[in-house]
Amino acid sequence: MSDQATSIIAGTDSEQPDVAAATAAAVAAFAAYRATTPEERSAFLEAVAAEIEADKDAIIPEAVRESGLPEGRITGEVGRTTGQLRMFAGVVRQGDHLGVRIDPALPDRAPLPRADIRQRMVPLGPVAVFGASNFPLAFSTAGGDTASALAAGCPVVVKGHPAHPDTGTLVARAITRAVEKSGLPAGTFSFVLGGIETGQELVADPRIAAVGFTGSRGGGLALVRAAAERDVPIPVYAEMSSINPVVVLPGALEGDVAALAQAYVGSLTLGSGQFCTNPGLLFLPSGERGDAFLLAAGEAVSGASGQQMLTPGIADAYASGTASLRGTDGIRVVGEGSAAGEHAPAPVVYEAPAELLAIDDSTVTDEVFGAAGVVVRYDDVASLLPRLEALEGQLTATVHATDGDVEDASALLPVLELKAGRVLFNGWPTGVEVGHAMVHGGPYPATSDSRSTSVGSLAIERFQRPVAYQDVPAALLPAAVRDDNPWGLRRRLDGTLEA
Repeated sequence: MSDQATSIIAGTDSEQPDVAAATAAAVAAFAAYRATTPEERSAFLEAVAAEIEADKDAIIPEAVRESGLPEGRITGEVGRTTGQLRMFAGVVRQGDHLGVRIDPALPDRAPLPRADIRQRMVPLGPVAVFGASNFPLAFSTAGGDTASALAAGCPVVVKGHPAHPDTGTLVARAITRAVEKSGLPAGTFSFVLGGIETGQELVADPRIAAVGFTGSRGGGLALVRAAAERDVPIPVYAEMSSINPVVVLPGALEGDVAALAQAYVGSLTLGSGQFCTNPGLLFLPSGERGDAFLLAAGEAVSGASGQQMLTPGIADAYASGTASLRGTDGIRVVGEGSAAGEHAPAPVVYEAPAELLAIDDSTVTDEVFGAAGVVVRYDDVASLLPRLEALEGQLTATVHATDGDVEDASALLPVLELKAGRVLFNGWPTGVEVGHAMVHGGPYPATSDSRSTSVGSLAIERFQRPVAYQDVPAALLPAAVRDDNPWGLRRRLDGTLEA
């Protein structure tokens, strides 16, 4: 492995972002980095986690200053970020990232013999990762896209988010130390800062093989277009917009309606509503129990205070979105909290008639990034299903139900699983567990590619492709698909790992 000097960290006050240098370094690092053994690569991911933890006393206050998020939230993000890196390290160490499948030769099969065919996953190449505004750590410089790309064997060039440039730079320096201490080529990781032009240049660079993005629909689609217009198009995994519908079934209102309403408002206002899984649209049964829920939700949100939003631009967009809702005929304010400053607007809950959902370009289904929710009433599930079927793709869909709602819930599930990447019952969508079964993705426009996830171990596969080796001599086979691989990974005949 190379012992080159330092990774590229460019675009600070004293430097201009050098995208070409970063991508060239990534290409130079690719051969050596993708050749790392499972132990070497997992140890590197663990080293990144350790270096971030070593710098947390500098990272946390800087992230608090830049984002306005509370210290407890940022501290939690540090733990989530390092825990995510270690989870991917575990996946790599066990060889699960190799995706091996083996069809042994059947020379005596009639009427045609079968060749020996062995499959593994190989990394795509250098990956461009765009940091997110709302998660300065967990979805940014060392977040899920970076961790999964590195786990896949891909060098990474991160474009830091302008909302928290100093936090990104601190994390980038921690990663750079891990690269150096692990004896990896410097181009294994690079970090650049810059504006829209820098992002476009990064995606258009022919040395970039894939893109990971978390942000607005407009930003994500701009990158998708840039990637598609290249001489050699590349995949863009963009997590963009979602209003995360919640369906409250009648049985769920038979219990403590006030507690349910308070939980809804708590999810809606968490982090000033700046979560991609925020419950922006709630379907509520008609009738007295539904009326009671709406009254309790109005009271709960009226007692809530605004929280500082991530940037003035995000606060302005929230103001514009809520003004559009407020100015739409038929929409009324159920309850509104209090603003707590220029960029800490009031949380609000609206009620809208179901008929507005049928209107093209309805404001009811537009994402308002922030603590604003819309409630729509329905008479029965039969009348609700067409409304759900007409919704765009979503990251999440939630159902609140009891055992008495089984028939209605069973009618909802086939619709919701075609609309969302995650369907949950009797909970709230804010909060995405990092694990092996999690899906944080969904049909367009929740994501640009619904076949994978940006959270969880499946995320690694976004940055790989399968290669089959047919009748390749044993001495030439890649280590991962040998009968006796040098890493001690035991495999069944079908190529899967033994427990």
